[in-house]
Amino acid sequence: MDIRHLKYFVAISEEKSLSAASQRLGVAQPSLSQHVIRLEDELGVALMVRSPRGVVLTDEGHLLVRHAREITRSLDVCISEMKEAGGTVRGPVAFGLPPSVSMVMSVPLAETVRVDLPDVRLQAVESMSGYIKTWLDDGTVDLAFLYDLDRKENFHARHLLDEQLCFFSAPDAWPLDTPPGQPVPLSAIAGLDLILPSPGHGLTRTISRHATQRGLLLNVVIEMDAMTQIKELVARGSGHTIFAPAAAHDFVGRGDLVKSPIIDPVITRPVLLVTNPARAQSRAARAVIDLTLTVARDLVRRGIWEGRLAPELEALPG
Repeated sequence: MDIRHLKYFVAISEEKSLSAASQRLGVAQPSLSQHVIRLEDELGVALMVRSPRGVVLTDEGHLLVRHAREITRSLDVCISEMKEAGGTVRGPVAFGLPPSVSMVMSVPLAETVRVDLPDVRLQAVESMSGYIKTWLDDGTVDLAFLYDLDRKENFHARHLLDEQLCFFSAPDAWPLDTPPGQPVPLSAIAGLDLILPSPGHGLTRTISRHATQRGLLLNVVIEMDAMTQIKELVARGSGHTIFAPAAAHDFVGRGDLVKSPIIDPVITRPVLLVTNPARAQSRAARAVIDLTLTVARDLVRRGIWEGRLAPELEALPG
């Protein structure tokens, strides 16, 4: 099987048109069509259905595209690394970050990469964990931070730290008898007006699971899958919320929010650095992973990223 055939087929699948793919590749349309026919003959299956509106992939076509993307990307990484072996580390690295981690990590990591790896182009992509997992699977991102993984997800995860969830409120709307900073039991805040992400969000699932175990019912008055807007609402006194400290680092820093750690139970969640072992990893990506470990440990030790370092990260030299 010719690697060109795979690259051409990927382009056709993305353009959904032989003519558009022809223009993109600089290959005559009849020649492109012949490449597809040869692929179909070699594999013994129909890969696409042609129509006046363009092309539609068959099930076999979708399967081939998935493998073709992985094969061509691995080849590109191989060629790049062979050319750069022993030389400058360079190239793009896409990093998926949930909003709460991005709040404390994206800027210092970007600055460190720029200084230590000037020929690496870091692309920090912020989104909810569900989207990030999909991007890890299809190769849109090279690595990512996540909070949890299902057993069926065949990613490689490195445990960096554990964050303790906290209760947040506007200073002038503090609803508790104890002052901010003093630990508060979950039972004292479950009945307050809470603003949380939707039930499908990992944070809300974690909080709800602990509340259910204590026989508590959360009084969620607003659901919003937008962290900045949740913080704005809480800062305006429209309710209260539960976050990891990193998520509200900016609002607490300028005095718009105050917080207290939650106890009875203490609710923690792990922060994982995740890669997809099924996809080839470039030298640039490996270099960014090493810097990420260094930056994360430094932020935790300086108290900027509140959490407890995992033993493996704590034990790293330096």
